[in-house]
Amino acid sequence: MHRRLAPLAASLLLLTACGGESSPGLQPEGETSDASPAPLSCDEAPEPAADVTTYGPQDLPEPLSGTETVTATLETTCGEVELELYAEQAPQTVASFAFLAEEGYWQDSPCHRLTTSGIFVLQCGDPTGTGQGSPGYGYGIENAPETGMYPPGTLAMARTQDPESNGGQFFVVYDDTQLPVEGGGYSIFGRVTEGLDIVQGVAAEGTDTGGGDGAPAQPISILSVTLDG
Repeated sequence: MHRRLAPLAASLLLLTACGGESSPGLQPEGETSDASPAPLSCDEAPEPAADVTTYGPQDLPEPLSGTETVTATLETTCGEVELELYAEQAPQTVASFAFLAEEGYWQDSPCHRLTTSGIFVLQCGDPTGTGQGSPGYGYGIENAPETGMYPPGTLAMARTQDPESNGGQFFVVYDDTQLPVEGGGYSIFGRVTEGLDIVQGVAAEGTDTGGGDGAPAQPISILSVTLDG
């Protein structure tokens, strides 16, 4: 199943697919979209895994029922990105994210797509690095903002035009972005609390083609995802 957001010129699927007015605290403390990103120091990105484990619909975990705070750390080739996950507002999404993290699904996983025109996101979560990888199950939209506004630091799920196609791919918003609300919008399931400057630094380097949508010129891969609480 194709999980990549449609190209900018062809569709607004990702150009208008994030955000959440109902989600508190999306702007990371101490980080703003106006700040100049710090110079990056990145290790060489590893090759994507040759054999990616996939799952079936029966493996989709039950939605979380508690309201406890869940945090996570993305260890990337360019540094650590700290996350706060919205378990109460997006219980199915956070349950799936936690399951895939604990399974090591994203080990050596490239962030395969950067958009720098119209929308401002770095898309990750496909271990194949092609933009078409899926964990083998899908689920519906949660906590999508009615306004379609996604401020810097927003963590949201990527999907196809099918509202039940949320799976393993997600994106980080690094500058104010408005996405379409038609079709249900995009699930906001957390925010970046530290390390947004890493994403902004990658974005500052642009895409590998110089266009507004493509692979980042500065490669960045997720080495591991650790749940902290």
